[in-house]
Amino acid sequence: MGTNGSTMLKPLRQGLPPLDPAAVSDAASCALPARLEAVREARRFTRGTLDQWDVGDRFDDICLVVSELVTNALRHALPDAAGCPDRASVRLHLMRWSERLVCAVRDPSHQTPVPRDSDDFSAESGRGLFLVDSFSDSWGWHPLAGTLHGKVVWALFRLRPAG
Repeated sequence: MGTNGSTMLKPLRQGLPPLDPAAVSDAASCALPARLEAVREARRFTRGTLDQWDVGDRFDDICLVVSELVTNALRHALPDAAGCPDRASVRLHLMRWSERLVCAVRDPSHQTPVPRDSDDFSAESGRGLFLVDSFSDSWGWHPLAGTLHGKVVWALFRLRPAG
């Protein structure tokens, strides 16, 4: 399901915070199917990857944010790609530097992710980006250009230095 390597950084670089892509110490990526079960698969992939990377201090925060980013992509981005089945996919990227980790979800939509008003905590849904903002150190998004269509939504986590 996943692939390792830094080759995925090149097309994503335009949507990431300013970190040196050459200094990435670990990277993993997986394609996710266009169904809600993909959220569970994304969590499983993230947990397995973080276990390998020994990223224990932010483990729960990262898994929660990945769940929210993938859920948002499936709910809000894939309906836009209904007429373009070849572009109707979501891809999860995890990249670790020595003291930072970035989770990036690429989807086929050009629609801007908009956080909903966080005042209504009784709502059944609509708090995904509020949770991403609350549990990550920063987040953002960027439209993709060139042969890639859509956007990447990313969340950055600071990690404790090794040792």
